[in-house]
Amino acid sequence: MTPDAVIRLMCPNLKCKSVLSVPKEARGRLIRCRNCGSTIQVPQKPAQASTQKPNAA
Repeated sequence: MTPDAVIRLMCPNLKCKSVLSVPKEARGRLIRCRNCGSTIQVPQKPAQASTQKPNAA
């Protein structure tokens, strides 16, 4: 896998904290940490920030 084709996540288990590399195709899916077995949901694609400012009334 090329570096731009992976997502890096940290295991949320406080005793593990392993850094995981998963393919971008795994977005929105559940994965399992290979170190401790915790289940982690890979985040969806981040929403793009709007460049327009809301009008003040």
